[in-house]
Amino acid sequence: MPEIASIPPLTKLSEEEELFRDTVRDFAEHDVRPRVAAMEKAAAIDPALLAKCFELGLMGIEIPEQHGGAGGSLFMTVLAVEELSAVDASVAIFVDVQNTLVNNLLLKWASDDVRRRYLPRLAADLLGAYALSEPESGSDAFGLQTKATRRGERWILEGRKLWITNGAEAGLFVIFANADFSRGYKGITAFAVERGCKGFTVGKREDKLGIRASSTCELILDGVELPGASVVGEVGKGYKVAIETLNTGRIGIGAQMIGVARGALDAACKYVKERKQFGHPIGEFQAVQFQLAQAATELEAARLMVYNSARLEDAGEPYTMQAAMAKLLSSQVAERVTSLAVELFGGYGYSKEYPVEKFYRDAKIGTIYEGTSNMQLNTIAKQILK
Repeated sequence: MPEIASIPPLTKLSEEEELFRDTVRDFAEHDVRPRVAAMEKAAAIDPALLAKCFELGLMGIEIPEQHGGAGGSLFMTVLAVEELSAVDASVAIFVDVQNTLVNNLLLKWASDDVRRRYLPRLAADLLGAYALSEPESGSDAFGLQTKATRRGERWILEGRKLWITNGAEAGLFVIFANADFSRGYKGITAFAVERGCKGFTVGKREDKLGIRASSTCELILDGVELPGASVVGEVGKGYKVAIETLNTGRIGIGAQMIGVARGALDAACKYVKERKQFGHPIGEFQAVQFQLAQAATELEAARLMVYNSARLEDAGEPYTMQAAMAKLLSSQVAERVTSLAVELFGGYGYSKEYPVEKFYRDAKIGTIYEGTSNMQLNTIAKQILK
């Protein structure tokens, strides 16, 4: 791996973090990379890789050891997502959503009973999904129309969810619905819903530009009946659950984007040493060198912001603004770096025979999910003007 795109010293990684990072990197190179092209063509994850992610402990990084997890940190999740994304962003998003949106949410908000029921399974073999978005509710996340009606000790869910990552494979869904529309967003409540519930259907799978092996699906809730114990957090506090979870999720997306950018930059650095024009490798031309230097500098800045926001959350410090900044910058940098990589490859960069066109397509989602770039700017502006 070229030094230009190596992990920076930041705060020196502990021996445990270095070992963990290297283990994930080895898995990405030897197990994931040989399968990338086939998964991209099939638009589906290889089940063997998902099983291996569980075996390596990548699906329960922050779950305490008492619940069968690795007992690690958010920073370790960031390291894993970056390493996987440098090879395939689709595999990385399985790990990211599981850890930052599902496990993290349950650890912070769920009752002891819900934690005991689901955390050991999420660490072992149960894939999770986070279901907030709807056909008419995207950036206006609290405009959701899915309805939760209490009937005695039970709840009935009615509505549709859209753009749900991991939807095709997940066995557990954290679904947000409004239990009292008269209270607006203060009626929103989170529920733990298992696949197979009567009235619950996974609908259409989206045919996407990038991260194609990652499933993105519609959920149909037609009278889904749940026990009262399925509520995650408190009734009417789902908006707070969603906001705080997405703040963490943005750090995970930042890690994905710096990984995508790093993968593209590594490929470009290797290619410019091999590709000759006018009798010289194009990497010897100053114009090419300067573009690579600029890309490496921007990637380093984005990586430091992502790492810093993860360290802040792990330390229990405020991180909302830093997470928004990290997600904003890393997604912008990923777009620029992957675009440059395609250009440096020339016509080959536009071909599916070479890796950079996939990195380029995978980068685009970073400016959209877990809050668009405009929503990140909105968050940052509110924080600095407080």
